[in-house]
Amino acid sequence: MQRRTLLTAGPVALAATMGLAACGSGASGSNDQPDSLTYWASNQGQSLEDDKKILTPVLEKFTKDTGIKVSLEVIGWNDLQTRIQTAITSGQGPDVVNIGNTWGVSLQATGGLLELGDEEMKALGGKDRYVDAALATGGEAGSNPSSVPLYGLAYGLYYNTKMFEKAGLEPPKTWEDMVAAAKELTDEKKGVWGMSLAAGSYTENNHFAFINAVQNGAALNTKDAKPSFTSDGVVDGVLRYLDLMQTDKVVNPSNAQFDNGTKSVTAFANGKAAMIINQNNANATIEANGMKPEDFAAIPFPAPKDAKSECASHLAGINMAIMDATKNRDGALQFVKYMTSEDAQKELGKPFAALPVLKDGKPTFTDDTEQADMFMEVYSERAEPLPLVPWEDQFETSVGQAMNDMFAKIATGGKISRGDVKKALQTAQDSIRA
Repeated sequence: MQRRTLLTAGPVALAATMGLAACGSGASGSNDQPDSLTYWASNQGQSLEDDKKILTPVLEKFTKDTGIKVSLEVIGWNDLQTRIQTAITSGQGPDVVNIGNTWGVSLQATGGLLELGDEEMKALGGKDRYVDAALATGGEAGSNPSSVPLYGLAYGLYYNTKMFEKAGLEPPKTWEDMVAAAKELTDEKKGVWGMSLAAGSYTENNHFAFINAVQNGAALNTKDAKPSFTSDGVVDGVLRYLDLMQTDKVVNPSNAQFDNGTKSVTAFANGKAAMIINQNNANATIEANGMKPEDFAAIPFPAPKDAKSECASHLAGINMAIMDATKNRDGALQFVKYMTSEDAQKELGKPFAALPVLKDGKPTFTDDTEQADMFMEVYSERAEPLPLVPWEDQFETSVGQAMNDMFAKIATGGKISRGDVKKALQTAQDSIRA
């Protein structure tokens, strides 16, 4: 995920029509006018309204160049996947849609997205334009993709440089260093915690179930693509993450109510937490809350000192897909090519704090070249894709929600044992329709 990367606090949708109203909308189905398109964009910035302001001039330029008007709706992450699934089932929805790249194979399996074969990929400028690993998220191995990468994202560990300097601490290199620093910087009386987590976000929780499992040398699926959630590496990875609140006590129990990443980022920016683990699009929110660029830095999310892998992120980002039911296939292909062009990538990369998905792309989300290079290194060399299997979306909801529930129990004084984690993961595995 997606990001989601970042989730909105509630199910809100914002419609913005550019120029003359296009025929069709999110409620009435793909339009059938060759000079119009409907587009569902995912929430990437501070708010749905901010996204509208950022996207509008970019879409207006497309309209000026092609004569194709675009009807835009920005949709929060809490709603987007359900809206897409409903549109596929009903045959009524947008022409073009953003998806969390972790949903690529799951949505491909529905048959509701346009298959991008040789002809379609040629119309988009060719497969060779895209970062290989990012393009691989667009479909199951050996198949034609049904989406292409739009915005790249990767996780990093953000830390408050002033807090670290005052305490005489160095940036952590291992998980153990991170926990030790978090303990040193936690001061409950002052309301300051070593870390802040979106512990009530099923999206972020399943991401760290995956990353921690990979660091332990474990996989979430078997070689024949069956779910495998209960191996020691997966169980221990989930418990390690839960223990930041439970045993290490470096996370405010109230974080169990943080149902999106923006809330933990805000806590960090307001000085209520010394560290957060977040995707590189956190920069915009941090600075919007008044924190100066020199007061924070980011490093790769650290693995335990005895880790089997130095994986620091899942291969995060947003893909762009064309609905199979579109009646403006050619216009939709033109639009996707435009949105993934070098110019559009540069223009949107900074406000959405996205990493480039083109092989020759340069990050523009920050003026800090060291930070930009670090995130690009993680994205291209230390990130692994979530399972490229049709049931991946079921993993996200089942394991993510199980972790939400376990964090909620911890927050209210309960205890979660290793056995409890394994039982919860077995229940989640049993629910998968593979």
